[in-house]
Amino acid sequence: MEAPLASAADIPSVDRLLHRPALAPLVARHGRAQVTSVLRAHLDDLRRAALAGTLGRSALTEEAIAPALETKLSASERPRLRPVFNLTGTVLHTNLGRAVLPAEAVRAVVEALTAPVNLEFDLDSGARGDRDALIEELLCELTGAEAATVVNNNAAAVLLTLSTLASRRETLVSRGELVEIGGSFRIPDIMRQAGAKLIEVGSTNRTHLSDYAAAIGARTALLMKVHTSNYAISGFTKSVSVAELSELGRAHQLPVAVDLGSGSLVDLTRWQLPAEPTVRATVAAGADLVAFSADKLLGGPQAGMLVGRAELIRKLKKSPLKRALRVGKLTLAALEPVLGLYRAPEFLPQRLTTLRLLTRAPAGMKAQAVRLQPIVQRALGAAYQVRDEPMSSQTGSGALPVDQLPSHGLVVRAVKARRGSLDRLEAALRALPRPVIGRAADKALWLDLRCLEASDEEAFEAQWSELRL
Repeated sequence: MEAPLASAADIPSVDRLLHRPALAPLVARHGRAQVTSVLRAHLDDLRRAALAGTLGRSALTEEAIAPALETKLSASERPRLRPVFNLTGTVLHTNLGRAVLPAEAVRAVVEALTAPVNLEFDLDSGARGDRDALIEELLCELTGAEAATVVNNNAAAVLLTLSTLASRRETLVSRGELVEIGGSFRIPDIMRQAGAKLIEVGSTNRTHLSDYAAAIGARTALLMKVHTSNYAISGFTKSVSVAELSELGRAHQLPVAVDLGSGSLVDLTRWQLPAEPTVRATVAAGADLVAFSADKLLGGPQAGMLVGRAELIRKLKKSPLKRALRVGKLTLAALEPVLGLYRAPEFLPQRLTTLRLLTRAPAGMKAQAVRLQPIVQRALGAAYQVRDEPMSSQTGSGALPVDQLPSHGLVVRAVKARRGSLDRLEAALRALPRPVIGRAADKALWLDLRCLEASDEEAFEAQWSELRL
């Protein structure tokens, strides 16, 4: 027997339903205004179904409407910014928030969120203070620079430098360093936005000091070197070192700025990681200004750091653009303890989350994969094959672009290669309470375990029972 159908006239009114006992708990929990809005939308859906001749009478009962509203209300209140499991194999994944902050930084941010702080108040003098003072001394200690300032990201640091020091004048950059990074950010574009005229020197693969020297003229304001952190040119190549460029700058009384990108504060080779130029070495080589990110190899919150000569830093801080690009209390609260960890570099692999993930031993990840393989296989069923296999991770966010880190994880392949089977699996993993983000390649889904720490493993295991394929 077919279920009786309802007409649009049978749909109860919003006011009547709001006074029914079944909806009272929803109003108490979510508020009358929100429940009313969602209820109106739900009744509109029912009205469309009625006009199409597909609305059953059972859908109009309080017992049917209340849970439907609860589902919609819960979905609407779910935060858009959610934690995920990063199993992509990219440690500093731009789309997933780059560096994960250490516990010290998290505690500092919570304190700054829940109490007034001396953001721009000098506790010694009782007068207005400079927010850069909260981290400037520490940055100078770690980099050997005379002064420092901080803005909201490294692109902003480069923009501020060019706008302040080279507006309406010329900046010399090697053709081999005219980089584009994520989001189509290009050095020529930022030059144009800052009002600086780009003068390209050398060629794509070879630039000599004489190329810079020949291009210097009366309109030259700045010599700039950009670290090619997100790609590598190999073969018949030549580039000018910071030391060479700095010597040329001094001879012509021109400042030398270096966009270091990822900006490591320590020599990574001490932990058997690939070499990356450090900020201290760049300052020691003679650079007048060095710009770098705080949320890449440094392992902190999103910010752009500028260190260098005190005279130039003062000019940057006086620029009206500096106020537009400044960071807030939460960034500074997180940044200070992260920088503080570098005072004891021997403890960094344990305390700094980014370095801990980069230095994980493959053997530990393999043991983890062996433990998790039967759990994942059971959740996916016979349609997929799950195997633990070695794989390669990468640092990410433009750091060490050609260097791979030996890793281990789970590789999922469809038993019968049906069209869209991996797409459905990826969608199902993204729909989990804490989405699982892997990497699709070679007709398989690769779940690299480098970023799955032991503290998260229990939560990772528990939610596989909720997977719906």
